[in-house]
Amino acid sequence: MCHFLIGISKREPLLEARDKLREEHNRLHRKVLALTRHDAVCGRLMTIPGVGPVVALAFISTIDVPSRFRNSKAVGPALGLTPALHQSDESTRVGRISLCGNGMMRTLLYEAAQVMLTRVKKWSWLKAWAMNVAKRRGQQKAIVALARRLAVVMHRIWIDGTKFHWTREVAQTAI
Repeated sequence: MCHFLIGISKREPLLEARDKLREEHNRLHRKVLALTRHDAVCGRLMTIPGVGPVVALAFISTIDVPSRFRNSKAVGPALGLTPALHQSDESTRVGRISLCGNGMMRTLLYEAAQVMLTRVKKWSWLKAWAMNVAKRRGQQKAIVALARRLAVVMHRIWIDGTKFHWTREVAQTAI
């Protein structure tokens, strides 16, 4: 509809700019794929359903040194994926997620969790856990909870040097 309003002389530069942006996007995408293809940690992280090259590379660059966390559960709060507590003398209220840490990584983990919950067909213990949370608390809270759990699992995979296990029994025997 809009192309009728813009004259041909004004449309050509816009189309050229769009083509240049697409070329640059494709070049950067190939670069990201090349980086993740030759990185063993990225390869292991991408065994998790919903985690692709961008999420794996962003996680590695955000966490940087995995040993700085005492345990894997500490990654969730560092990325702002745990509820904030509002406490006074006698009352305690659990609020929304704290939103500390890297916002882009939080967004990428949220998208990976949403893909796992809605698009990945193969069943895994992690998806079953998130579906159970969704039944009790709702879809949005389940996605955020799964994003936090993904961060914990990704950190554990990075530390242990293992791959994602689709069943819980195999995951427990590997530890």
